[in-house]
Amino acid sequence: MKQFDVLATQIADTAADSIINRSAENASLESHLEMLQDRLDSLVRIHAPAHALADARLQVARTLVSLERGEEAWPIGRAAFDHFIAHDSFELAADACDVLFQAGQEESIVALGQGIWLAVTCPIDPELTIELLSHVIDETPDDADGAAVAATTALFIADVRARDRQRDDLMFFATQMLGTVARRHSGVDTPEQLEHWMERLELMEPEKFLVRLRNVVDVLVQDEWWFDRRALQDRLPFA
Repeated sequence: MKQFDVLATQIADTAADSIINRSAENASLESHLEMLQDRLDSLVRIHAPAHALADARLQVARTLVSLERGEEAWPIGRAAFDHFIAHDSFELAADACDVLFQAGQEESIVALGQGIWLAVTCPIDPELTIELLSHVIDETPDDADGAAVAATTALFIADVRARDRQRDDLMFFATQMLGTVARRHSGVDTPEQLEHWMERLELMEPEKFLVRLRNVVDVLVQDEWWFDRRALQDRLPFA
């Protein structure tokens, strides 16, 4: 009988490959971070416009988060947010909230709630809005109504804000997301069950589920608002 030759057979070491790939990715991110920090330092030295500094800080914070250095990322991202919100750069402010949420710090949930409020209230990129709403789904228990409200709002935003190919892509993504939430929430499997489920949870009419989203945001933020919502709304073009 032929003896099995362990040396002649190579078994893929997926764990080792993952470590190697992660190390290579981290090295690339560290190099990118060094470049971003050098750029930020240069902008500070030449007294660059405040908006350019805030944008550079947001990029640095995002890269630090990717390197799982959220504690370092937080003050940098928060400084960027404060500038953007003060200058009505609502999309960048919401983007900063996304970075701050992913930093995984004590106030990250507060940042998520404020980012969602900005993203739904202000006319910004629907893809970013849906990204923020998806975090609510990831962070809530399977039976939480908040996830259903977030998924329904995501579908609504894709429908009313997106255009052309982006609309098709986001509608597909949001529809799949809503279906997943319905299954995990109440075991929904058919279109008929989905319709009944949405009616039961008052998810059919925007004037109802958007009010419920406001309640979700209030739970996330509590009393820790970083800006005056009423004053901000008064500054919007359609106010």
